[in-house]
Amino acid sequence: MSSTHSSTNTAKIDFKAIQVLMAPAMSQVDKEILRELNSDVVLINQIGFHIINSGGKRLRPMLVALSACALDYDGKDHTTLAAVIEFIHTATLLHDDVVDESDMRRGDETANAIWGNAASVLVGDFLYSRSFEMMVGVNDMRVMDILSHTTNAIAEGEVLQLLNINNPDTSEAQYLEVIRRKTAKLFEAAAQLGAVLSKADDTTEKALAAYGLHLGNAFQIMDDMLDYTANVDELGKNLGDDLAEGKPTLPLIHAMTNGTAEQAEFIRETIKNGNRDAYLDILAIIKSTGSLDYTAEFADQEAKKAIDALSSIADSNFKTAMEQLALFSIQRSY
Repeated sequence: MSSTHSSTNTAKIDFKAIQVLMAPAMSQVDKEILRELNSDVVLINQIGFHIINSGGKRLRPMLVALSACALDYDGKDHTTLAAVIEFIHTATLLHDDVVDESDMRRGDETANAIWGNAASVLVGDFLYSRSFEMMVGVNDMRVMDILSHTTNAIAEGEVLQLLNINNPDTSEAQYLEVIRRKTAKLFEAAAQLGAVLSKADDTTEKALAAYGLHLGNAFQIMDDMLDYTANVDELGKNLGDDLAEGKPTLPLIHAMTNGTAEQAEFIRETIKNGNRDAYLDILAIIKSTGSLDYTAEFADQEAKKAIDALSSIADSNFKTAMEQLALFSIQRSY
């Protein structure tokens, strides 16, 4: 893989244009989310609304709707499954922030910072269980099969990531396995569900699943790169969070392999100790070793694979939006 970053596409993607295209479907998804979030336990409503309304891009639920629309699905179950995907994602965020001891997400205080760890974990559990209630209502065993395996893979990814924390011996392959399970698997399920609902053939279903998987990989790899390149006001979280948490992400893994012995040792110690104070020194190393270019190029290749996976899908505004979403995933600054 080249260490010189050449983007898959230099044209700037307007994410708002994709949002406008999907606004009718996403409006229905939002209504479903609000309806299903409702509980007679007030704290569940408070925390649920706090997370759901905190300005996320809604990429995962949008993927369900996009893939269904790209295949001319004319039913209503895609809005339910989009809400299910968002609930599963939100549950993982609640649990993630507790595990990572995060106090900021998307520019706001995290739920655990406001209500405490116990409440965050339990409301995450509620969202998981509510999502399974909703998917049972769709009454499709294929849907249940995909989503049950997906939630299992996400949990495994969380545990694998935990094992890698403060471990400088984490390999690139181990890192990629974590992001495949922890992040990309939900993207994969979201895109695949649109095909399942549309009763698409096996080839089409696999194509959309592959699109989602590679999109998810690109998205997470860029997320890890933004920890070293983003504007903190745009990013909505503290720069250096991954470093402070001792997460061996791709820029660090590449820099350890390609830097001097002294640089590699400095990174190793920083990962072991989770030292945010070393941020500027680490940033200088990953720049000097070409590790940012390498990471960006890796994300580019994943975005390209996502777009290539759509080659057999009939042209439409929705397919174009899916291609643009893959490019947005590597162009974004937040």
